[in-house]
Amino acid sequence: MSDLKWSEFERIEMRVGTILTVSDFPQAKKPAYQLQIDFGEKIGVLKTSAQITTQYDRAKLVGKQIVAVINFPKKQIANFMSECLILGAVDDSNVTLLSPDMPVKNGLRIG
Repeated sequence: MSDLKWSEFERIEMRVGTILTVSDFPQAKKPAYQLQIDFGEKIGVLKTSAQITTQYDRAKLVGKQIVAVINFPKKQIANFMSECLILGAVDDSNVTLLSPDMPVKNGLRIG
């Protein structure tokens, strides 16, 4: 693994958002949800898919704040266009989402 330059890290837009909706994603190769996430007024609502079905119940995800990278290129996943990448700790097929430990304003930058 090579070291990252500080200027490279600064280009990564990690922001806090709140999950608004969670839907099943039957077209995905692996079990996944489709999420709509509110990143505040400046950024708006972005959508993504996440393979988090083993760790999280749909209903409990709504209203949860998460951390996501919002400046990756959009990615086509089956019939769905992903606009951001939520971050989590990965242990085999189990993903534990990264989130602030207290409520913060949507859109805040992680640095």
